[in-house]
Amino acid sequence: MGRASDRRRVTRVRAGVATAVRPDTVVGEEPLEIRVGGRSLAVTMRTPGDDMDLALGFLLGEGLIATGADVAAMRYCVSRQDVSRPAGLGLTAAGRNGNGSGDGAVDEDGRPTYNVLDVTLAPGVPAPDVDAARTFYTSSSCGLCGKASIDAVRVRGRYEVADDPLRVAPDVVTGLPPALRAAQRLFDTTGGLHAAGLAGADGVPWVVREDVGRHNAVDKVVGAAARAGRIPLTGQILVVSGRASFELVQKALLAGVPMLAAVSAPSTLAVDLAEEAGMTLAGFVRGDTMNLYSGAHRIACR
Repeated sequence: MGRASDRRRVTRVRAGVATAVRPDTVVGEEPLEIRVGGRSLAVTMRTPGDDMDLALGFLLGEGLIATGADVAAMRYCVSRQDVSRPAGLGLTAAGRNGNGSGDGAVDEDGRPTYNVLDVTLAPGVPAPDVDAARTFYTSSSCGLCGKASIDAVRVRGRYEVADDPLRVAPDVVTGLPPALRAAQRLFDTTGGLHAAGLAGADGVPWVVREDVGRHNAVDKVVGAAARAGRIPLTGQILVVSGRASFELVQKALLAGVPMLAAVSAPSTLAVDLAEEAGMTLAGFVRGDTMNLYSGAHRIACR
């Protein structure tokens, strides 16, 4: 499988002087093609690892499924039939004659890349409209790339969060970023990843994922929740290491998350969407401070 990190030679420069040439650890970035029923749906640049969570979260974030139960199986398309994957949700590896052609699933030496993942939907779940207008490419910097317009991502949500009873003390929210940072093992060696996590009212993250793309990190935690049967995420807080974009608010809403806490700033559309949905949106959560852009009633301030 593609590595989450690798070593590269770097020249260290200090005060204009090249002081050393040494190896450095760099975060991995590889494409992942997500197929549904053997048909290509999307390609995203991601850090390899937790790919099945990523695919589940992506499908949820696009409004294509409502829970993990809407997916019957997932499998990597590889060139060898002797590679198995962990059980659960029918998650296996398929050979060239399996579910998916295997195109692009091997490197130049014929070794599996695990960069093509095929999803089989459960009976009765409608297949996505995979056509020229629907298929798109997402980069690690922007999950909206290839969308025709902002209207195309205003997916109708299945879960209402406005009446979610979640209410927490301010220190629960401000404690989330350091707790998230403490769980970022790969960031410690590369310094090049975003992170997302989910926590309940106690403020203790029960799942954390890292990725070179902030939207991928969110998809991975939502996908992990879906595999655990925890969708909708009632009473949960989504914490992210970067800014709060429209897309991240939308992903949270489609998973039924009532509160999003971001280390950095939100965008105008993110605030508008959070207000419309009744979500609590906290930005600039740093130290003992935060800005509440919507849903301030869920924070029990003195």
